[in-house]
Amino acid sequence: MKMEPYVRVTQYHETDQMGIINHINYIKWLEEARVDFLEKLGYGYEKSVEQGIDFAVLGISCRYLKMTRFRETVKIYVTGKVLKPMRMTLAYQVVGEDGSLRFTAESEHCYYSSAKGLPVALNKELPELYALMESCMEAEDGNS
Repeated sequence: MKMEPYVRVTQYHETDQMGIINHINYIKWLEEARVDFLEKLGYGYEKSVEQGIDFAVLGISCRYLKMTRFRETVKIYVTGKVLKPMRMTLAYQVVGEDGSLRFTAESEHCYYSSAKGLPVALNKELPELYALMESCMEAEDGNS
């Protein structure tokens, strides 16, 4: 399943003295895009949290490719890369309004049960969400 990108307009408070988006904001955008991704799947983040499951970040790797400036509209594409019962990896591409690739990243998450205080197997805890996520994982040949 191909997902529509998360679209946002960059804000002045996100810039540095040079008028360029400060690097830390890209990480915040990943979270915004991840929440939007779940909404578009039809299983909002709030729903998983209400059912006691959160997505703990295990790691983020990223690459800054080209500057983004104040008032630019960017599109953030989120793709499921790896899905396992205990963890998942998402890939991100931030594309500027000129079509240029600005930033790439991957985030790895485990599924955390607030009640148990432990990581859990998503396919057992929330099988409906796991099935939805399976439907949007990138195929091994790079096609969705």
